[in-house]
Amino acid sequence: MPSVSIRDHRRAAISQPSVTVTASPEPTRLEQHRPIPHLGRVPLVAGCMTTLAGGAGVIIGLLALSHRLGAAHVGWLLPLAGVYLEVSPTAGLFMVMTGVVAIAAGVYSLGYHARSPGAPVPVLAVPVFVTAMLAVLAAGSVTTFLVAWELMALTSLAAILSDHHREDVRDSGRWYAAMTHLGFLAILVGLVVLAASGRSDTLVTLASGSGHLSSATRNGVFVLTLIGFGSKAGLLPLHAWLPRAHPEAPSPVSALMSAAMVGVGVYGLIRVDLQILGPGPRWWALLLLGSGGISAVYGVLQASVTSDLKRLLAYSTTENMGIVAVGLGSAMLLAGYGHPAVAAVALAAAVLHTVAHAAFKALTFLGAGSVLRATGERDLDQLGGQATRMPTTTTLFAVGALGASGLPLGAGFVSEWLLLQSLIHSRPGAGTLLAVVMPVTVGMLALTTGVGILTMVKAFGIGFLARPRSEGAAASVESPPSMLAGMALAAGACGLLAVAPAVLSRPLDAVISATPQVSPAGSPHLGVLLRLPGIAGSVSPAWLAVAVLVATGAVTAITSLAGRSRRRDARAAALWTCGAGALTARMEYTATSFAEPLQRVFDAVLRPEVDVEVSHVGESRYLVERVRYRSVIQDAVEVRFYRPVISAVETWAGWVRRAHSGRVHLYVAYGAAGVTMVLVLAR
Repeated sequence: MPSVSIRDHRRAAISQPSVTVTASPEPTRLEQHRPIPHLGRVPLVAGCMTTLAGGAGVIIGLLALSHRLGAAHVGWLLPLAGVYLEVSPTAGLFMVMTGVVAIAAGVYSLGYHARSPGAPVPVLAVPVFVTAMLAVLAAGSVTTFLVAWELMALTSLAAILSDHHREDVRDSGRWYAAMTHLGFLAILVGLVVLAASGRSDTLVTLASGSGHLSSATRNGVFVLTLIGFGSKAGLLPLHAWLPRAHPEAPSPVSALMSAAMVGVGVYGLIRVDLQILGPGPRWWALLLLGSGGISAVYGVLQASVTSDLKRLLAYSTTENMGIVAVGLGSAMLLAGYGHPAVAAVALAAAVLHTVAHAAFKALTFLGAGSVLRATGERDLDQLGGQATRMPTTTTLFAVGALGASGLPLGAGFVSEWLLLQSLIHSRPGAGTLLAVVMPVTVGMLALTTGVGILTMVKAFGIGFLARPRSEGAAASVESPPSMLAGMALAAGACGLLAVAPAVLSRPLDAVISATPQVSPAGSPHLGVLLRLPGIAGSVSPAWLAVAVLVATGAVTAITSLAGRSRRRDARAAALWTCGAGALTARMEYTATSFAEPLQRVFDAVLRPEVDVEVSHVGESRYLVERVRYRSVIQDAVEVRFYRPVISAVETWAGWVRRAHSGRVHLYVAYGAAGVTMVLVLAR
């Protein structure tokens, strides 16, 4: 699904051909009613079940954080091993996060699906999907973890295929199925090897005995689990399913996948790679940190140039999960160099950013779904005008966009500030590697934050504040109360994390205490004044919020008083507009033109395909009838990495197909050859 920019214009004045700028991605009027039976009461049942599952997750997570839960074993539910549940404090935090997102998505879906046509199975798969995510977090054994993980993958695939009669949805489903099962295969092999080497199936026992594993086993399990959990979190180069699946899935499902499911991938990285396998060699940290930094920069660059709102948010997920991976890798590296207190700050930043991302990404995806349902559009070049037609949705989306930008009073500000403090306060004399890696990482984080602000300005400014550019955008109306209620819940979580991050002090302490080589004494004090033990620097989000409110009130009062005095002598006069008349949508930036300067700067990374077509009048070489400019930006990783792999697999499949001739004696020969090879190898 490349991002496409097409400029095409015809004029009668042939001597002065002109070009206008319009963006023409693939059609995005996706939610038109079709002759398919309506869902009836299915959305009500599914929404209530999703909300109840989320509420159960919140309760269980809070009990786990307070150490009031024990282990549970249900022997009859799975053959041989049974189901073993044991919720650690680390899992408890992620269960609360997943539960809150599920409650918001469940309430939102009551209005979202109320009048939507479609099949009931994908809608009913959503509460099962939420339950499977909670089961992954509650798993206390390798067997239970793997079964719940596969259930999570299958139910999320079913939820994506809600609109399966469209080719784009089927294509995204194929990509997601392939990527998620390749990741599951890596996790399966890694955890089976870990359980066999540790001679135990329970995660607690494996954590206590991981020091007796050989270095080759630990290295192999780390690489495999990094691949598997990294693919679920959307890290490069395993991110290809994100920009395909998220835009095509229903918006509540997109919110659950981007806000909660990728967080389950982060939980796997923390639980297995840091808490069970850790501490490890320095190349583990460098691999995790490098993949995170590249994912953050690449994801935000792709988000900045796309005009599809949901695709933009999908790439933003890759960006933010890259920032989380940078935090985890920095914690591992700093701990390896003997800085446990600073490593605790980096780990706290990674976990806090995961929770903040869940809040603002759920809100922005739900907001995008609200706009899509009201307008039938998700192309920013066709949107605009929602600030007056959908004021509540606009305000709530602005809260999410502020959180995604990493600016003060946003949900992502505190976590990014903590990560920056951990990077710049590492001791310069600790080693050459640390002295080189940390400044480079700071530069990548600064670039990511800067471009991320530009991306959110584009999404909010052009999609909501500009004038409408299509009939659907001009005729939109506000969403139903249930959708606004779900968005308001996510917005409340964003505000709480932005102003009072102290609510996560105890959960962060629990995660840090369970991680080897990371000092609990270095855990940040998230009070009214946010302080870092042993590090010079502090900030107060609450006082920042008070200062902004006071300044806003003062400016409003002064402006109001000045306006009253001016209105006494006011005279009506036409504003001089150079003869252009009233402002129209054609006079404003489109999303494509807004991002074009940045695209030029990063042409080497984005690699756009540019084509200029000039049509002449008749046989003339000098009189131009039309100039057509076309710019296509595709995912460079997909083009240069996945396409050759897919081509090789197709070639291999062709050879295999030729070997299947349908002759029985040939298959007998294949079997005899196989047995002979096994005997030779055994010998």
